[in-house]
Amino acid sequence: MRSGSGIAGVILIGLSWASLPGLAQRIGQNAPYTANKSTTFKVSTQLVVEDVVVKDKKGNPISGLTAKDFKVTEDGVQQTISLFKYESLPSSPTSTSVTPSAPANVKVYYKLYNTGIAPEAPGSTRYQNRRLIDLYFDMTAMPPEDQIRALTAAQNFIKTQLRPDDLVAIMRYAGASVEVLSDFTNDRSRLLSILETMIVGEGQEWAYSEQDSGTADTGAAFGQDDSEFNIFNTDRQLSALQTAAEMLSHLSEKKVLVYFASGLRLNGLDNQAQLHATIDEAVRAGVSFWPIDARGLVAGAPLGDATRGSQGGIAMYSGAAAMSLTSDFQRSQDTLYGLAKDTGGSALFDYNDLTKGIGRAAQAVSSYYILGYYSTNAAEDGRFRRIGIRLTGDLAATLNYREGYFGPKKFKQFTPADKERQLEDALMLADPITQLTIAMEVDYFQLNRAEYFVPIAVKIPGSELALAKRRGAEHTLLDFIGEIKDNYGTTIANLRDRVNVKLSDATAKELAKRPIEYDTGFTLLPGNYTIKFLARDSETGRIGTFQTSFLIPDLNLVKKRIPLSAVVLGSQRVVLTDALYNAVKKKEQKTAEAANPLVVDGVKLIPSVTRVFTKSQDLYVYFQAYEQGLPEFQPLVAYLSLYRGATKAFQTPPIEATTGWSNRVKTVPLSFTVPLKRLSPGAYTCQVTVLDPGGQKGEFWRAPIVLIP
Repeated sequence: MRSGSGIAGVILIGLSWASLPGLAQRIGQNAPYTANKSTTFKVSTQLVVEDVVVKDKKGNPISGLTAKDFKVTEDGVQQTISLFKYESLPSSPTSTSVTPSAPANVKVYYKLYNTGIAPEAPGSTRYQNRRLIDLYFDMTAMPPEDQIRALTAAQNFIKTQLRPDDLVAIMRYAGASVEVLSDFTNDRSRLLSILETMIVGEGQEWAYSEQDSGTADTGAAFGQDDSEFNIFNTDRQLSALQTAAEMLSHLSEKKVLVYFASGLRLNGLDNQAQLHATIDEAVRAGVSFWPIDARGLVAGAPLGDATRGSQGGIAMYSGAAAMSLTSDFQRSQDTLYGLAKDTGGSALFDYNDLTKGIGRAAQAVSSYYILGYYSTNAAEDGRFRRIGIRLTGDLAATLNYREGYFGPKKFKQFTPADKERQLEDALMLADPITQLTIAMEVDYFQLNRAEYFVPIAVKIPGSELALAKRRGAEHTLLDFIGEIKDNYGTTIANLRDRVNVKLSDATAKELAKRPIEYDTGFTLLPGNYTIKFLARDSETGRIGTFQTSFLIPDLNLVKKRIPLSAVVLGSQRVVLTDALYNAVKKKEQKTAEAANPLVVDGVKLIPSVTRVFTKSQDLYVYFQAYEQGLPEFQPLVAYLSLYRGATKAFQTPPIEATTGWSNRVKTVPLSFTVPLKRLSPGAYTCQVTVLDPGGQKGEFWRAPIVLIP
């Protein structure tokens, strides 16, 4: 079941994590037809709905078209238009105001009004010729002062700019779930009452602070130990947006989602999969994102305001600290810009009148056509189906519409070939599937002057897996597939693995609190690579994707410094024979231990993906130095330091390494164990320093870590 170079295995250990919302199709309808009391015919049909904007050369909407003026194809096969509507919306604001109704009796306990978005009833004209505006407040992404500014802007819009053809819904995300506080309505009194009773400060316990990376994640819904996954708070925010788009997918009309947030910063490339999935869901649901930066026009001090600790160090004098703050701010806006651009919306930045952003979103919805057809493709194969729409006449026009969708299929009906194709198709998708949470760490260790061993550590929350009772034992089947590509897009290595996990009742209970850690390894040359890794729970068909870029440096080019491998930080050392479950067969056990430098005498160091530790743990550090080209080993001296800002908080006694491995690169393994109980909680910089007294060379490595109570 494996391909590519390297070894693979699964060990159940670690921490807990909660499930994320999955992807949902907008398409599909089952219609039973009863002929008489004794005979029932069930007809399965699939209604595909498309929102089509037709504009002339000047960009003005074209009206007066009929269904006969359009030709619709699916995978090249012409379809019969069964549903046709024209949504006629005024292009300029009207002077007619909405008469406020009696004040709504909305209590502070607004969760009572979490009714959801009601689906559109057949034949209903409730949403016809209406603009659908969803006000979405991400309370986890805004400090209290920005929440006040966002709520005030929404109130001003409803009081002064709400038009008769506008219907407004209100959603809120405070870390646990997306709550619908109001379905679409133009009742000003009700909308204003809900906004006034929203509690400022909600969701702050979920927020991931850019200013202080030591902020702990205390969200109980995601498990007691989810602080290690703090870096994935951005994934939660994007996943919540995806859920909001899915809720709106039940309505065939176009929707605009006004997204209030104080920026949204990606953590490198770690959030790309969820970002793509959120955008893809919005496109399928006919939702355009209109982000509004609730911070408004910011004129901050060059080194930050009072919410930030003292910068200290030489960076404040060289200007590096000020440049870092500016860069962080710009990146937080870049994500909002991408969400808007890829879904047909627009973002409002650096503007104190936030109400203007809501007005722009409302005015952007112009007249459009709704086309629906029952697909002639009855196969439930789950494949992508490409849609083509054009005008039948000679009218010169520009058409904007969704260009395809994925066909339906129930996972339980998949054949082994279907399941294999599903994984392969998911691996090729530009929009990754993110139904399971995946965390990954990629390290490298030099084997010889040409090759490097690259161990991959993957963590999947055990609480997200569905275990089925089979033959008196808990059972689940996990599928893994992945590939590594170089800068030219060529596949250098790949992986395909399947693990059948069987647990006793006792160990199955432990799985709810611990993630599965999956190990594999590859032998690669120096260079830049991209890894894409998928995991699937074969009991439910839920898939998770992790994709990132990484660099393997050419340590042969390091002459004036000491070449070092990747530095691995962890808080757990696990005896492989004591693991809850180990997928490596006995005959492969010795090979696995010999190939992975993180396994020493049958004990494996578990890498910490996000480098968040608790005071009750020990910090384990492992890395290698190389003395290639030297006729004999030179003694090396190494020590580890922890800094809080520019202040040294801790330092280990120096250790001396006089021997190493007798291979071509003369590997010198180095390790530290640091008790953390005496240190204060907060953000630290971990620095490893290696010195060669004889050769008068040195090298150091630094990375931020977080210590929580």
